[in-house]
Amino acid sequence: MVRPGIDYGGMMHRAMQRLIADVLRDVAANGLPGEHHFFITFDTREEGVEMADWLRDRYPEEMTIVIQHWFDNLTVDADGFTITLNFGNSPEPLRIPFDALRTFVDPSVEFGLRFETQDHDEDDEDEDEDEAPDDDGGDGPDSPPPGGGEVVQLDRWRK
Repeated sequence: MVRPGIDYGGMMHRAMQRLIADVLRDVAANGLPGEHHFFITFDTREEGVEMADWLRDRYPEEMTIVIQHWFDNLTVDADGFTITLNFGNSPEPLRIPFDALRTFVDPSVEFGLRFETQDHDEDDEDEDEDEAPDDDGGDGPDSPPPGGGEVVQLDRWRK
């Protein structure tokens, strides 16, 4: 029986999810310190994502939220997190599984992570480059500032 190789990509993916979970747990318990704030992009089609129908209609594939000035009910568990954000003076609860995450950026310290999916192919990447950034409807700017944090891409090392 041949033992499969070490799945470094999968191990890094899970470690990055745990890192984000730890950060969000700290924010839930203690609030955001200093100038820290987060841009979190997630796949709205992922199983377990819970959001209002009008938001899903507006963001049928991907959405970026901003956790900065106003957020409420942030809770974190082993599979994901829930949070209530303000969309045009309308508080809306969201449930985001960690498996749905695509990017996590904290521009205040130039930190960022990118989660690549196994079924994400080069054709999808070309299409994504032509799209305008999502309007997050949250409490910050539409997208992270240009020249933000370094993004770690695991697919660079996958075969």
